[in-house]
Amino acid sequence: MLTEYSFRSGKACSYFIEGLIINDSNSEQIGENALGGENTLELIAGRHPNGELIVERLLVSPQSSPQEPSPQGQANSYQLLKSPVFVRGIARADVIQPLEQSKGAFKVLQHGGNLCIRLFSKLGFTEPKLEALEQSLTAAIEKLGGDLDVREERVLVYSIHVSCGFNEVEKLLNEKLAAFQDVNWYYGNVYDPDTGEPLNWWQAILAPS
Repeated sequence: MLTEYSFRSGKACSYFIEGLIINDSNSEQIGENALGGENTLELIAGRHPNGELIVERLLVSPQSSPQEPSPQGQANSYQLLKSPVFVRGIARADVIQPLEQSKGAFKVLQHGGNLCIRLFSKLGFTEPKLEALEQSLTAAIEKLGGDLDVREERVLVYSIHVSCGFNEVEKLLNEKLAAFQDVNWYYGNVYDPDTGEPLNWWQAILAPS
């Protein structure tokens, strides 16, 4: 079973996220950077209601260079080390390639098999009840082989392999969040952000070998 959860970016953008940049004037600088000695890539996540670009800085592992293409024959490719908060259609372990003609845009070369699951809260996850929720949910997701990739004041992002099953994942989330009306969860890489149709990248991964 696949359940659709709409994502209202205007509301979510009111939250402060480490690595999130809202700045249209420096859009020509979007691209590869280093943060604390780690490789990062800045990707466009959309536009703020005020019209400025929303750019998210993601931790990546370079898979190739212009001089040394990846095993798939693709130059300038990167593997995501964590799932993003706002950039749609990708998750941890996906391999992407930035588009030279459009800074901050990208194409997916290979899906790593992870679902990106995002939780947004009106209250901070440092509140005692919400902190207990985060700890309980994180423990449950880790039992399924998932990871907590992002923990900010009002946002949590998890990665969990699609082989765990949509039914299992949705049941877990809905049960854990049943008593928390101010916390909502959304898939980040299941639906096309423009059409709302399932992306179906998981079909090849789940197909019998």
